[in-house]
Amino acid sequence: MEELGKHFHTVQTPIVDLIQTQTQDPFKVLVSTILSARTKDQTTAAAVTDLFKVVHNPADLDAINADELDRIIGKVGFHREKTKHLKALPRALNELFSGEIPSEIDDLVKLPGVGRKTANLVRAVAFGLPAICVDVHVHRICNRWGYIKTNSPLESEMALRKILPPKHWLTVNSYIVAFGQNLCTPLKPHCASCPISSHCARIGVPAPKSKKDKDS
Repeated sequence: MEELGKHFHTVQTPIVDLIQTQTQDPFKVLVSTILSARTKDQTTAAAVTDLFKVVHNPADLDAINADELDRIIGKVGFHREKTKHLKALPRALNELFSGEIPSEIDDLVKLPGVGRKTANLVRAVAFGLPAICVDVHVHRICNRWGYIKTNSPLESEMALRKILPPKHWLTVNSYIVAFGQNLCTPLKPHCASCPISSHCARIGVPAPKSKKDKDS
């Protein structure tokens, strides 16, 4: 994690982390996270930059016309579906949480367009509370390393909760996303310049044993 942290600070910050740094606003972090699903960071960044020129809070989101909203976010993946989710968000927030963004996973997943991955990311990034967000990067790379052996992101989250020290939960997603976007890419990973290749099962080095394995 120390090496991943060093790498993280040399590359472009993932968009959701950047929004939190710039705004300190859970609402904007939530909206950015919803828009970022299945969309490249560069595209998401352009969309949220335009969106946050006119939408600053749930009331603004409620007031904006759906067609105008869809036009603004039109380049993100599944934009029509996300437009519906965002238009439904202010009402859901008012009815369920008195207009506030909740911080608990079980509450966040009640909001339109929010699955477990998004909920974990919002909890960790917006509120600084313990959560492990497992997206495609985290699931793929942790299995590539040999750190876990799982078949789905949910299995990966549960496995990481058992073996990853809690002090790393808030940063693991940001670090691995940056790592996966720049070095540990899906098809042609840059193993020669990887700072943690000595720990990677992919290149023939045994994966580090978990605490449970060491104790057995």
